[in-house]
Amino acid sequence: MSDPQIKRVLMSVTDKTGVVEFARALSEEFGAEIISTGGTARVIAEAGVPVTPIDEVTNFPEMMDGRVKTLHPMVHGGLLAKRDNADHMAQAAEHGIGMIDMVVVNLYAFEKTVAGGAGFATCIENIDIGGPSMLRSAAKNFESVAVVTDPASYDAILAEMRANNGATTRETRAKLALRVFQTTNAYDGAIAAWMGVQLGEAAAADASQDDKFPAARALGLSKAQDLRYGENPHQSAAFYRRDDYAGAAHSLAHATQHQGKEMSYNNYLDVDAAWAAVREYDNPACVIVKHLTPCGVCEDSDLVVAYQRAHACDPVSAYGGVMAFNRPVTSDVVVAIFENKQFVEAIIAPEFAADALEMYAAKKNARLLSTGGVNPAGGEVEYRSVEGGLLCQDSDAVHEDPASFTVPTKRQPSDEELTELLFAWKACKSVKSNAILISKDHATVGVGGGQPNRVNSARIAVEQAGEKAQGAVAASDAFFPFRDGFDVLAQAGVTAVIQPGGSIRDEEVIAAADEQGIAMVFTGHRHFRH
Repeated sequence: MSDPQIKRVLMSVTDKTGVVEFARALSEEFGAEIISTGGTARVIAEAGVPVTPIDEVTNFPEMMDGRVKTLHPMVHGGLLAKRDNADHMAQAAEHGIGMIDMVVVNLYAFEKTVAGGAGFATCIENIDIGGPSMLRSAAKNFESVAVVTDPASYDAILAEMRANNGATTRETRAKLALRVFQTTNAYDGAIAAWMGVQLGEAAAADASQDDKFPAARALGLSKAQDLRYGENPHQSAAFYRRDDYAGAAHSLAHATQHQGKEMSYNNYLDVDAAWAAVREYDNPACVIVKHLTPCGVCEDSDLVVAYQRAHACDPVSAYGGVMAFNRPVTSDVVVAIFENKQFVEAIIAPEFAADALEMYAAKKNARLLSTGGVNPAGGEVEYRSVEGGLLCQDSDAVHEDPASFTVPTKRQPSDEELTELLFAWKACKSVKSNAILISKDHATVGVGGGQPNRVNSARIAVEQAGEKAQGAVAASDAFFPFRDGFDVLAQAGVTAVIQPGGSIRDEEVIAAADEQGIAMVFTGHRHFRH
């Protein structure tokens, strides 16, 4: 079958970018009849392009606030009829169904509506029904029908038609059809994921229901950008964005990049780790991350001091790292960064003051990202790929209530020590297991993690802390399986330790603490981060 000329086109778009120019070219250059719906028809008609309203084709009015307008045999018969099938064409002729050679449709902006914080009823109304139905009908019959979903493709399609006697090629129609099914798959996935969240919230009062992990799960993902490469130059990579969850507006995926090179694969991982860590704190805080590991964490009433002390924890590792702040970055913070001559790959914060952006403009490679706000730590389902599958879990979000902690040692921690232990416990959460973190005055002074055994992590943290370990406190993300790791901390001068407890050798570790006059707090839950 030869490529069919485009003589009848159905247009119904949410994104009206370029639609008038496309319609005009189809009408004036190729003599195509333009059929259209609602707002799209008005825009085309107001531009002086001849257009046939959809109700003149269906002989049925648009109704129910536009919910019903294209779901009609006069539309779908014209899309689905096989042009080389005599029975199909005879039935179409019998019922007066005209063929439609091209569909130009993009869908209601459901994901954007959700991301904008719209209410349940508004989100429901932005679930497109007719659009996906037309797209799927046209894509199924791509042998005869061209289907266009992206305004960016208008010019290329017109160029092909000019070179092909007013027709599109089968190769192009097949590619456009594939794009349709990718689009509708992502669209349905976004709706399913959003609906799952809504049902999960509705079911919160009923402990018998659990919609976090349904029998089937679809993720609504749209490609935000191709990346230069992945973790290493020989690995190709891309970044996909989710728009179907409540915190989208203040997430890394939706942050505004003010300057700097494009984000890399590794940048995204490091910035995400830093942004997740800094959101643990109510007071002004700074987190510096290098290779997914916090090398400096501090909270202070003054954000400049928080940065300075976070940097002082490990200035060597901080160079070339990424930073996160849970308060707007001012020019004073930038001055402190410049005084340290610190090169940073990226900084993420809720906002940047105008003068701070002006000062950083000279550092053209530094990436500055603002989120517009700070989401509470945790609260979402996390996903992680394994070969042939996907792991899902609740994010590690626990309300740290000291009233639920226990103190099994003879010495109780002082109020000052307990406050410091809480800081260390939150900071330890962002370190790779087996994690040991030493802190003093609400700043990390030694960090050890990612080791096959806990005693080596303790040795690394102590070595980094040096004399600062004297009078400091320490946190361990999981229990001490033996007393050796605890003894390393005690010998360095740590006065109090916080850990989950729960080891069969807890009594051995408690005895070690009592021998050395160290207070120990059991939280009852761990913070592994693999």
